[in-house]
Amino acid sequence: MRKIAYIFPGQGAQYVGMSRELIEADSENIVYLEKFKARTGYDLQDIMLNGPEEKLKETRFTQPAILFHSIAALRLWQKESSITPDFVAGHSLGEFSALVASGVLELSDAMYLVHKRGEFMIRASAGAPFGMTAIIGLAPEKVEELCEQASEAGIVIAANFNTPVQTVISGSEAGVQAAMALAESAGAKRIIPLVVGGAFHSPLVAEAAQWLEEEMADIDFKSTDIPVVSNVDALPWTDSAKIKENLAKQVTSSVRWVESVNYMSTAGVGLFIEFGPQKVLGGMLRKIDKNLTTMNLEKPEDIGKLIELINNGEE
Repeated sequence: MRKIAYIFPGQGAQYVGMSRELIEADSENIVYLEKFKARTGYDLQDIMLNGPEEKLKETRFTQPAILFHSIAALRLWQKESSITPDFVAGHSLGEFSALVASGVLELSDAMYLVHKRGEFMIRASAGAPFGMTAIIGLAPEKVEELCEQASEAGIVIAANFNTPVQTVISGSEAGVQAAMALAESAGAKRIIPLVVGGAFHSPLVAEAAQWLEEEMADIDFKSTDIPVVSNVDALPWTDSAKIKENLAKQVTSSVRWVESVNYMSTAGVGLFIEFGPQKVLGGMLRKIDKNLTTMNLEKPEDIGKLIELINNGEE
């Protein structure tokens, strides 16, 4: 039998109306939304279901919303299936979802942490012009080289290695602008500035990593039997202390998604199941390796298709 990995999306997969069918399908989910409101003072359910879109796009709400949706979808699946994944992994924010899936974190604690993480990343970026931009059509190594050249103008790094032909850069406005100009000269197919609240996964948000580390000190992290493939080094970890250390590093480190997927594929994973809104990671995986089998579980109606896919794969 082929191995299975559960994967979880990061920021950008949100939309107004998300989680509606999942909440209706399982009333137990309301408990976690009520706990979030009691802990933070914010009605995340109302923001997810009714918006406005601009509020949902605020990082401090986007992150717990996507995490909640991902885990609500996972729990619906777990009521139908006894499968234990061989690996779990998530893209940036999605790593917290992966930690809930593997039993390292409790859902309420994870939702609270990513809410604070969002606040910290925005606060750390305040006061200095910043930018994030997707560079499409250049090899990751080339983008890293261009960032190094552009760093004379200001801080800029390759922040997200999403696919072999899509890398997101992050840093100071001057550094990012310089790297964009170099990428254009180098023949990039598309250069897409991103609307974000901070210079995520760059040295500019180093304070956020420190604040998150302090916040995590009061949260219970458990070790796990299900390896969590970290964004920081694309390696599997089960020890709670190392996992917590990686989460703090992840704030300023590059998201090594291509390497993470390749690691799991080489380790024998033949099916990647994405839990969460939309199909962002599935699209990335097809560009990383078109031979990988991916399936997304976003709504209750997706469960039957997933069961059929798994049963056919095991025959």
